Amino acid sequence: MQPTDPPPRIDCDTHGRSIAAVVCCHMLQTSDRVVGFVENSADPDDLQAWCDACEATFLQEDGLTEAFRRFNDMKVVCRECYAALKARHSPLPAAPEPETDA
Repeated sequence: MQPTDPPPRIDCDTHGRSIAAVVCCHMLQTSDRVVGFVENSADPDDLQAWCDACEATFLQEDGLTEAFRRFNDMKVVCRECYAALKARHSPLPAAPEPETDA
């Protein structure tokens, strides 16, 4: 995508016409546990993420190999679905340590 190009759009059954985003298949297939949420672009109009298992496979494969692409099996979702997946699959922040009187 060139910097002047408008972000691609998708027609979502839930949210209507919206900016498109890309996620791995594991985020869509898993709702009973957190699978992780690794964002792959700092550009707010280039929404890409995959789970922790995809990140490990990416590092093991040393890049976007065919084996990684098969494992990742990326899916296109809308920006709102992406945000919901991010909320669902991002690990909860660690609880702060309780303060103790010394």
